[in-house]
Amino acid sequence: MRIVLTGSSSGIGHALAERFLSRGHLVWGLARSDQSEFVAGRSGSFFASRCDVADWSQMSAVAREVMAAWLEIDGLVTCAGVQGAVGRTATIDPGSWSATVRANLDGTFHAIRAFYEALRRSPRRAKIVCFSGGGATRPRPNFSAYGAAKTAVVRLVETIAEEERAAPLDINAIAPGAINTRLTDEVVALGPEVAGAAEYQAALHQKEAGGASLGRALDLVEWLLSPASDGISGRLISAQWDDWVALARRKDELAASDLCTLRRITPDERARRSS
Repeated sequence: MRIVLTGSSSGIGHALAERFLSRGHLVWGLARSDQSEFVAGRSGSFFASRCDVADWSQMSAVAREVMAAWLEIDGLVTCAGVQGAVGRTATIDPGSWSATVRANLDGTFHAIRAFYEALRRSPRRAKIVCFSGGGATRPRPNFSAYGAAKTAVVRLVETIAEEERAAPLDINAIAPGAINTRLTDEVVALGPEVAGAAEYQAALHQKEAGGASLGRALDLVEWLLSPASDGISGRLISAQWDDWVALARRKDELAASDLCTLRRITPDERARRSS
């Protein structure tokens, strides 16, 4: 496969780059950081461009660079993101809050928009995997910018899946789980006064316990890029808690239901489900 991967210089994104390369895929990594050292050891299989995904002019320029070399791409993984502004929403700096949303939400949209035509030219069923989590399925006090953006990523994924229902394209969001990354270190460094006591204690416990399985998150991304997941689209899937392999055996049921989506549940509906 030819895969474009944002956020490839660190954390989960870097681990994904390593995994994809070990499987023999060609990877083009986009990141704000220099990746020349990583490229040097993997000549011909890993390519890199510097890019701030929140800046459309940079993203569109990089997309032209990529598509000058690759006429089509088979997969896009939008892993780039920042935790950004942390603190009580009513008192947080508006500029920092907005920048956090732009990095996580606009960055995801920009990548999809920039590489859409190249994905449509893929000779196989094209795949898009977006990273959500981080407060998308529950309130996360003091992390409203990150949580709101990651929630919006899910709705973006669901909307594109509906719009592209007739196209040979699957797009899904994943919740990778509480994996130990620089984001965890940031919460610890911020302390309980800024991050909140609950988030701070959870981060400390996560670091001590080792965090959720990175390997399971990488496995889920690989599965969503593979033909095994063909026809599954518009879903939010948890790497740590969902049995995604079983979803492949329930594709028709899944397509006709609201499983693995963000939906409003009314009191009457909850009563029906519990009866």
